[in-house]
Amino acid sequence: MRKDVVIYEPTYIHETAVIGSGTRIGAFCDIGKRVVIGRDCIIQCHVSISNECRIGDRVFIGPKATLLNDKYPPGEIKPVRVEDDVIIGGAAVILPGVTIGKKAVIGAGSIVTRDVPEGVVVRGNPARIVGSREEYEQKKRR
Repeated sequence: MRKDVVIYEPTYIHETAVIGSGTRIGAFCDIGKRVVIGRDCIIQCHVSISNECRIGDRVFIGPKATLLNDKYPPGEIKPVRVEDDVIIGGAAVILPGVTIGKKAVIGAGSIVTRDVPEGVVVRGNPARIVGSREEYEQKKRR
């Protein structure tokens, strides 16, 4: 493990997982086999990332979020792919095979059942587009 990666205990990270520099991982996380996590990510406590999922750079994942990889266990593995600069709110669930586009925002508690385009904000169950990342950033500044 890299020196500049911070991991709070207890957390389980499979030995085949790859964690990018500058990433911080909270306590009680479960990171599965062949997971790849990019640089400068923040993964808060109680996050579960299933086998083979891919996380880009500068991704924020809120507490108790779950990234799944198998719709009908045990069965065919379809890992989640999260592109760069994504924000995933706490307790969000990303279903198997979903891709989250660059700079997308997933609202807390959302259930994401299909791919999320780049630069949008989604929320709900099932998650639906409710705005743009630009609008999100404007609200954040206020």
